[in-house]
Amino acid sequence: MKVMVKEVANEGLESLIGQRVTLFCGVYIYTGTLVGVNDTCVKLEDAGIVYETGPFSDKKWKDMQSLPSAAYVRTQAIEMFTVLK
Repeated sequence: MKVMVKEVANEGLESLIGQRVTLFCGVYIYTGTLVGVNDTCVKLEDAGIVYETGPFSDKKWKDMQSLPSAAYVRTQAIEMFTVLK
């Protein structure tokens, strides 16, 4: 059975602007405050690269290295995104 995903306005990455998001990409995990989204990339402020997560139930990453400035991640590289509580 074919199930279609319905596109809903103001849903997806755009709905998360202003929140701290986690982007799971092919090689790395990026985290930061989502401040911009366009057709090709997203912009994260207070960004970091997660090298080791530890248990997802923990409040902090086991090894997250902060980046010195805002980061841009190509949307093409994003496999999954979420807001972790």
